[in-house]
Amino acid sequence: MDEGRGGMVSAGGVLSIIGGALEVIGGGLMVGLVGTGVLPRLWHILLLPGPGDPFVKFLPPLWLIVVGGILLVLGIVAIAGGVSATKRGSFGLSLAGAICALPSGILGLLAIIFVSLGKREF
Repeated sequence: MDEGRGGMVSAGGVLSIIGGALEVIGGGLMVGLVGTGVLPRLWHILLLPGPGDPFVKFLPPLWLIVVGGILLVLGIVAIAGGVSATKRGSFGLSLAGAICALPSGILGLLAIIFVSLGKREF
């Protein structure tokens, strides 16, 4: 094991966990707000759709549920991969988790770089 890279996998795992947590929170809010009916009411108040346009009333909440569900699943995989990386478990799961953290932005990108550079530590 290279002494200079001892913390790269741990850093990648922590970044993956943080990115995954942000995705879980964002996806959960999307699904939760649409599921409880809060967001559709706000959507109708802000956009004031006409009475003859039923697709405007149902399309945005449906898309938010789909995107929120995808973010929720990606966040769970990112957290599991981050835990695997910090425990030096499976490299495949750690890299998959880092890739799933990519929608969180720079955190996901850095997680991919750190986990892939620390492959020898597994």
